Amino acid sequence: MAGSSRSQVNKSHKTRFASKSSRNAHKIPLKEKSKIGKSDRNAGKVGRAARLQRNKMLREQKRAALLKEKRASSGSTSPPRVIVVFGLSESVNLNALEKDIVSLLSGEENGVAFPAVASAEYKLRTTVLKAPHGDLTGCMEMAKVADLIAFVASASCISDQDTDHPYIDSFGSQCLSVFRVLGLPSTVVLLRDLPDESKRRHDIKKACISTLTSEFPEDCKFYVADTRDELHKFMWLFREQRLTVPHWRNQRSYLMSQKVTVVAENSSPGKCSLLLTGYIRARNLSVNQLVVLMSSALYLLVKQFIPNFFLDQVHVAGAGDYQLSKIELLKDPCPLSVRKGDSMDSDDIYNEQVIRCLMPDPMKQESLVVENTPDPLAGEQTWPTEAEMAEADKSRQEKKLKKRALPPGTSEYQAAWIVDDSDGDDSNSDEDGDDGMVLDEKQNDFVGQVGRDEFELDDDQGSLMLKEWDEETEMDSVMVEGENLTKEQIEEEIKKIKDAHAEDEEYPDEVVTPFDVPARKRFAKYRGVKSFRTSSWDPKESLPSDYARIFAFDNLSRTQKHVMAKALELDAGHLDECVTPGSYVRLYIKDVAADVASRLCNLSKTMPIVSCGLLLHESKISVLHFSVKKHDLYKDPIKSKEELLFHVGFRQFMTRPIFSSDSMNNDKHKMERFLHPGRFTIASIYAPICFPPLPLIVLKTGEDVASPTVAALGSLRSIDPDRIILKKIILTGYPQRVSKLKSSVRYMFHSPEDVRWFKPVEVWTKCGRRGRIKEPVGTHGAMKCVFNGVLQQHDTVCMSLYKRAYPKWPQHWFPIGA
Repeated sequence: MAGSSRSQVNKSHKTRFASKSSRNAHKIPLKEKSKIGKSDRNAGKVGRAARLQRNKMLREQKRAALLKEKRASSGSTSPPRVIVVFGLSESVNLNALEKDIVSLLSGEENGVAFPAVASAEYKLRTTVLKAPHGDLTGCMEMAKVADLIAFVASASCISDQDTDHPYIDSFGSQCLSVFRVLGLPSTVVLLRDLPDESKRRHDIKKACISTLTSEFPEDCKFYVADTRDELHKFMWLFREQRLTVPHWRNQRSYLMSQKVTVVAENSSPGKCSLLLTGYIRARNLSVNQLVVLMSSALYLLVKQFIPNFFLDQVHVAGAGDYQLSKIELLKDPCPLSVRKGDSMDSDDIYNEQVIRCLMPDPMKQESLVVENTPDPLAGEQTWPTEAEMAEADKSRQEKKLKKRALPPGTSEYQAAWIVDDSDGDDSNSDEDGDDGMVLDEKQNDFVGQVGRDEFELDDDQGSLMLKEWDEETEMDSVMVEGENLTKEQIEEEIKKIKDAHAEDEEYPDEVVTPFDVPARKRFAKYRGVKSFRTSSWDPKESLPSDYARIFAFDNLSRTQKHVMAKALELDAGHLDECVTPGSYVRLYIKDVAADVASRLCNLSKTMPIVSCGLLLHESKISVLHFSVKKHDLYKDPIKSKEELLFHVGFRQFMTRPIFSSDSMNNDKHKMERFLHPGRFTIASIYAPICFPPLPLIVLKTGEDVASPTVAALGSLRSIDPDRIILKKIILTGYPQRVSKLKSSVRYMFHSPEDVRWFKPVEVWTKCGRRGRIKEPVGTHGAMKCVFNGVLQQHDTVCMSLYKRAYPKWPQHWFPIGA
């Protein structure tokens, strides 16, 4: 059989004198057959038993992992679950709903003073947060720490702003789009204000559910939450629900503060220690780790109390990266074992009992290094080496010994003033040759081929060959006629030609060559590229000084695996240096500016302050690339290098990004001057390192913006300082006289020196012709060009130039801490 591992063996031919034993040699004895059959049956039984045992073991492991996750999320050692109540419209009464939920959990009508509520009936600890409608940053920060987002819809109010979704207003729709990018945790929809009549109540409930179903995930449940019994049903199901949170949030430990205080430091004036008290969540937090502070409603507070504060220092949410000076493990003020009838005094709640104190190890504590220290003399040659000095002496001696043919009667003094023939030849060749503008591709069809006046023609013009230019004398005379024009007349002529071609919006990179600055100086940083896709470009060439201050990875994926492995080791590490999730702790954050700490204390009265532990290397600056898409509701243009606020996971940065295209099969990417709607674009910034995956929310702030507005959404793509982003410009010229494949072009340059400088660069036309510059004509920058096809009189001659673009270094990373 074809494909079988056994080959066919035929029975040998019986000979005349074959014995009986030889004739039966191919047969298998009966005893051996029974043994083989028995072993096969045993092997099948053993294999089946092994498979059953393995499947049973896998089921037990999954069951144990699920039970462990359930105990960690709802047990007595787990942190209180965070329920964020968000109103889909402004008319929803969240105060009444919050009061009903807290009273149901605590068993008291007036609620409790402590932020967390422990319910012995539901065996659950919960923190209820009310999202402020209209405060985008506050809602975002609450959604980042929420274990459950309860969207509240009122059946009695219908929004007139959006007819497709009558129960959601414009702000609710904007927040929904932001929450989807951040990663929705477990979600429910609570329906309020339903009528008392049974039939009408059922019809309105059904209509609400059918209208809102498309806006939420498939596993989202809808509950009626008007009465206490309906809320009781919801809370009982919430207790048994398996909560899901975004993956990026489980990679880092974080703390949502329930108390914020300040302690002055005598050692450093103007600095203080910020004390954050709360529950550790997600992962273990080491005392040797760095932490980042976040505040969410800074704009409203500063605008209310500091009206003259600079607006570029207002619209921020990050307070910077800091070190920990101490972690105190406190007694849990909200235990789950407290009986329903027992009461706890406020003094017992806020006078925490210290169980254990963790101090950092100076040898293991992560340093607060943000930027690399550049060496201004690195790469500079301050003194020639001995080999270079010896080579210079040798060349000098050879020059002295070189004999020259001098006219008869010339003295040594006169001979010193005579220029060598080689020098004269070099100077002449420099004038006639290329003055320094070279292509990035060695194999050039238009450069380095002396005497070549022919091109590869198109298929429809293969029979058309280039002949001698008989009309050169006539064209030269025509070009000389244009030499008598003044500068104002030339500018007026260029303006008329530009207006005639203004309808063509396909080439937005066109620039005008200035009159007062030579083009070889104005575009000195630009170069010609033979092929944008295949031409080589060294990523380490001519880097800016800012690149000496950043950090780079040899292999990002390998480094990320190493960092995540270190985080797993920290979870299984020693309790002497880290605290476990669910622990009630007090973090001592040192070297915080006094004014920053006072602002955070004021903010903590209305909004929780979040502190997040950083992974290894996440405090260092590098070049980050994000995949972003302009928000559908944002209509204003977004330019490159415009100041924007980036929300990356738990962190926030003030940045000045540049936008570029996403070319999958190319190592070079074209810079985009604006963020175009309807498509994804790469945004590159200088920022502290963050390991993907992480969501991105781009907010627009400024003097002309009343409150932060969502400008774009996206996610972190990579960390790569070697990504080549090229800015493209197009110099344009216009044919003055055309003769078959040859043409005289004007107004691309304004001097013959510029024509000679850019002579190696290929030119092309908007109608699809390619060509090269042959020579300059006259003194006003006109030139002769030859193309690979017949040029149209109305065509436009273009030259593409490129230079590498870099993001702009922001003036401040964390404006609160500046």
